[in-house]
Amino acid sequence: MSSGESNVAVIAAVIGNLVIATIKFIAAAITGSSAMIAEGIHSLVDTGNGMLLLLGLKQSKRPADDEHPFGYGKSLYFWSLIVAISIFGIGGGMSVYEGITHIQHPSLLQNPTWNYVVLAISFIVEGSSFTVAIRQFNKARGSAGIWEFIRASKDPSLYTVVFEDSAAMLGLTVAFLGVFFGHLLNNPYFDGGASVVIGLILMGVAWLLASETQGLLLGEGADPETVKRIRQIVDADEAVDRAGDVLTMYMGSHDMILNVGVQFKPGIHAETIHRSIHRIEDAITAEYPKVSSIYIEVESLPRVETSA
Repeated sequence: MSSGESNVAVIAAVIGNLVIATIKFIAAAITGSSAMIAEGIHSLVDTGNGMLLLLGLKQSKRPADDEHPFGYGKSLYFWSLIVAISIFGIGGGMSVYEGITHIQHPSLLQNPTWNYVVLAISFIVEGSSFTVAIRQFNKARGSAGIWEFIRASKDPSLYTVVFEDSAAMLGLTVAFLGVFFGHLLNNPYFDGGASVVIGLILMGVAWLLASETQGLLLGEGADPETVKRIRQIVDADEAVDRAGDVLTMYMGSHDMILNVGVQFKPGIHAETIHRSIHRIEDAITAEYPKVSSIYIEVESLPRVETSA
């Protein structure tokens, strides 16, 4: 997935969430709905999170320098973790708190029609943002399964938007049910309960994002098939006796470093080894352009014991 595809999905989400947050808070002020306050908080947090993801995408493109010789690719992972914390603490925590407060001090809805109007508009705007995110997500994952792609992806920006938009659509449904049954049954506890459920949904999404980002921050490596193929490329060179350890680590969504030990055939000259190293590097980068840095360690052949 290109960074351009990520930007499209994130920008669409930011614009949509900003519009929705504004009208939700207006409706909450008019009707006093706890669920609408929770939804307004949700959309406002999502707006800020989208901006943080855009910041992470921008910083991750900065070139390497003396202080960061491997570049700034992990900036995206850092800001994705901040987004997860924001969703959990601000979005989820405040929504649960608002719902519990409303349950403890219930009040009937005023002019609930405004809630229905706002929810309808929100469904349209959120649905448009969700459609863009899903389109970019499906384009990126190709024929891979959804969870398979998410676990393998090294760019959390797109599936973060998909998670947030999915939570938004589910939250709108919960908010509608809370307002509808609270209005129908003249029972304010439905409204407060809906706010609590929305908060729990956000906390669940935050946990998923944090768990996926953790591995990337800790230095996640390439999948076993990629490591196996790199080993095959090294072994295939005419000057190589066999490949040793193949160590990989992603430094960003499109930036991987590779360290591979190589045992060369006995008796070959240094110039032959030098040419072989260049061939290996060219073959690997031709098949895996994400490999930005390759370090080849020349390993000695094991000593052969001879009898006296």
